Amino acid sequence: MSVGGGTFRAMSLDHLALLTRLQDDFLAAIDDADPAAPVPACAGWTARDLVEHLAGIHHWAASCAYRVEAEPLGDGPFDLAPHFAAQVATLRRALTELSPDATARVLAHPEPLGPGPVRFWHRRQLHETLVHLHDLRASVAGHGALGLAGAEPEVWADGVDEVVTMFQPRQVGLGRMAPLRHPVTLVATDAPGTPLWVLGAPGQRAEEVAPDVVVSGTAEGLALMLWGRLTPAEAQLTVEGDRADLEAALEQPLVP
Repeated sequence: MSVGGGTFRAMSLDHLALLTRLQDDFLAAIDDADPAAPVPACAGWTARDLVEHLAGIHHWAASCAYRVEAEPLGDGPFDLAPHFAAQVATLRRALTELSPDATARVLAHPEPLGPGPVRFWHRRQLHETLVHLHDLRASVAGHGALGLAGAEPEVWADGVDEVVTMFQPRQVGLGRMAPLRHPVTLVATDAPGTPLWVLGAPGQRAEEVAPDVVVSGTAEGLALMLWGRLTPAEAQLTVEGDRADLEAALEQPLVP
C-alpha cells in the first residue's frame, strides 16, 4: 500500500484560547441537554453524568497544575450550568496564572503522574473538552455523528496525535493494555500536510513503516474512532489492508 503525507508535526495551535472557546460552547450546550438523556457511545452515562464528569476533570486538572491535592467537590446533585462554569473558572485561573513552562503534575508512566510543564494541561483539557462537547451534542441529537463539535481539522489532528504519542503508549506503560501486535497507520486527509501516524509503534517515523492496514479520512473521524465514539464506517473512514488488525487495535483500551 502506498501511503502519502508525512509524520505529524506539532502545529502552532493556541491550546488555551481553543480550550476557552470549547468550554464556552460546552456551557451553552448544557442548556439544550436533558440531564437524564443517555450519551451515545458512553454506556450507562446520562448528560448529567457527562457534565459532572468534565467539571470534575477540570477541577482535578487545576490541582495538578498547582501540584496540590484536589479538594472534594461533594456528591451533588449539582445545578449543572453554574457547577460547570465554576470549575471552568478554576481551571482558567490556574492555566493563566501559571507559566506554561512551570512544573506541574502531568499524566505519565510507569507512574500515573509525573513532573511536566503546565502547558500539558492546556492541550489535555482542550481535547477532553472537545470529545465531551461531541458527546453532549450527541446526547441532544440522540446519536453520534461527524461535525457535532465544530472544530477545525488541525485541532482534531492534534487530538489524534495526543492519542498516538501520549495516551496509547501510557496505557501500555501502566499495564492497562498489551502492545499492539500489528501497528495501524492513520492518515488525516483534510489536515494541513496530510499528516500520518503509526498507532502502536512509538518512536518510529510513520513514513518509514510498511503498514498492514491503513485508515484514512478526516482528522475528526480518526479521533472519534480512536476515542470509541464512532465506528470506522460511522466516521466515514477508508480502510485498506487487514481489517482484523484494525479491529484488534480498537478492541484495546487505547485511552483511559
